[in-house]
Amino acid sequence: MTELTSHPEEDKKNPWRSLIGFGVLLLLAYFANVKLQSYLGRQAFDATGLAEIPLEQALEKARKENKLVLADMSAIWCPACRKLDKNVLSNNDVQQAINQKYIFTRIEYETEAGKAFSQKYQVSGFPTLLVLDTKGTLVRRLPLTFDTKAFLSNL
Repeated sequence: MTELTSHPEEDKKNPWRSLIGFGVLLLLAYFANVKLQSYLGRQAFDATGLAEIPLEQALEKARKENKLVLADMSAIWCPACRKLDKNVLSNNDVQQAINQKYIFTRIEYETEAGKAFSQKYQVSGFPTLLVLDTKGTLVRRLPLTFDTKAFLSNL
């Protein structure tokens, strides 16, 4: 009868086994974190109650309603974006002010449209809030704040 036992000498001779195992664990942790961050980002945006429409539709709607576009360049995995969603964009007064003055659009960085938007408007971080006219011309950048009163005064 053959006995299966671990041989510490063999494990020392083959350090790759431990290294590969550690690498697999790191990969699993990374992908789990990406999933978690994406889930949390989706939850935070959904809690705002703001409509998620593509930029072109927002520009068209702004033309029809004679409003400006408030473009929120964001990334689903971005903690600061979630903070803006939870602390500011979920506030009823902020939502009313946005809906009264603007057509809101969320541009997700991880899309082709997001990458093009980021390049066109030279977005260097998240979240970035831009006010656009009905032709898509940049009117101004809103300063980032997580305080609702300061945000409202910047609108």
